[in-house]
Amino acid sequence: MHHAADILYTLFAIFVAAQIGAEIAQRLKLPGVVGEIVAGCAIGPSALGLVTPEGIVAGTPLDVLAEIGVVLLLFAVGLETRLDELKKVGRSALLVGVLGVIVPFVLGALWAHGSGFEWTRSLFVAAAFVATSAGITARVLQELGALSRLEARVILGAAVIDDILAMLLLGVVTSLQGGEGVNVAGLAFVLVQAIGFVVVIGWVGTRVMRARGHWLEHPINPLSPLTIVLAICLGLAWLSTGFGLAAIIGAFLAGMIASEVPQREELEHQMQPLLALLTPFFFVVTGAKIDLSVFASAGALWMLAAATLVAIASKLTGGWLGALPLGRRGALIVGVGMVPRGEVGVVIASLGLAAGVFTQQIYAVIVAMSLLTSIVTPPVLSLLLRRSPPVQAPD
Repeated sequence: MHHAADILYTLFAIFVAAQIGAEIAQRLKLPGVVGEIVAGCAIGPSALGLVTPEGIVAGTPLDVLAEIGVVLLLFAVGLETRLDELKKVGRSALLVGVLGVIVPFVLGALWAHGSGFEWTRSLFVAAAFVATSAGITARVLQELGALSRLEARVILGAAVIDDILAMLLLGVVTSLQGGEGVNVAGLAFVLVQAIGFVVVIGWVGTRVMRARGHWLEHPINPLSPLTIVLAICLGLAWLSTGFGLAAIIGAFLAGMIASEVPQREELEHQMQPLLALLTPFFFVVTGAKIDLSVFASAGALWMLAAATLVAIASKLTGGWLGALPLGRRGALIVGVGMVPRGEVGVVIASLGLAAGVFTQQIYAVIVAMSLLTSIVTPPVLSLLLRRSPPVQAPD
């Protein structure tokens, strides 16, 4: 059982480190999220040790707090994204989502097999190359005030598609590990469930909120609009996990639904203190999970470099090809925005280690690769957005 004083001390250390890291990063003209992730590396188990390995495993208070932080972040992003805007980029988002899964999966499998893994294990490794971490890119887009840009809407739409396809791929490669074959009917049912959840919540929810948004004002409490939509956010985040999707997908949909109410701007303003308090925990904990000792071995260092290059190049290529209708510069922004693997790659690596598919070395390499892509992307994306005029919607 976690001692209250120890937990409070850790929360204090993380929050202060996040503020210092973000301040330094912003003074260096980098997004604050970079400083927060680097701060997590600095105070994590493999550096200063202010955060212990036991303190950031799944189910611990820190892990839960980090999850709440990224859920609220994606809810806030959804508040600035309307369904009608996503419809305009539906074709581009679909292409980016599909190619952004196929290209990394194929190249990841080829790299893993070339590194000595048998094909079934190579496919599991490749699954860690697939899913995009929407939280990292969303934070950068939000910091730069770029969520209204066409490229941002394509990235967010593609991230939803990406998550559905990644979930299916994980189901396939997990089945192959046990030699039981692939249950096509079962996977098809899961796919229909996931797509149905997104479509029903997104389409029906927005229409209900447009027609009944005035209900938010019925309770006497002046903060009732905020508390009601936060309840919807947490409820849909939980519900999305029941359909095999990440909690952040449900949170994003909740925000998109809430964006239809007349109090939208007021809700955005009221969310800022919550985001300032909670989202840094997600990024610091993400950085704290990097095992810096992996760099001590030349073999692991080489494998990490190769894996990171494959991860960046494959996602960038898939996203760029899918977004070419936006023009070369717009496609490059989308491709870069799809690069971070973040917590998704970490989760898949953990599943592989628990199933006995991964050695400790490949587990450490995949975790480090996932988090390195999260560190590399924000400054590049920030630079591209600042130097590029907004792209007009394709005809």
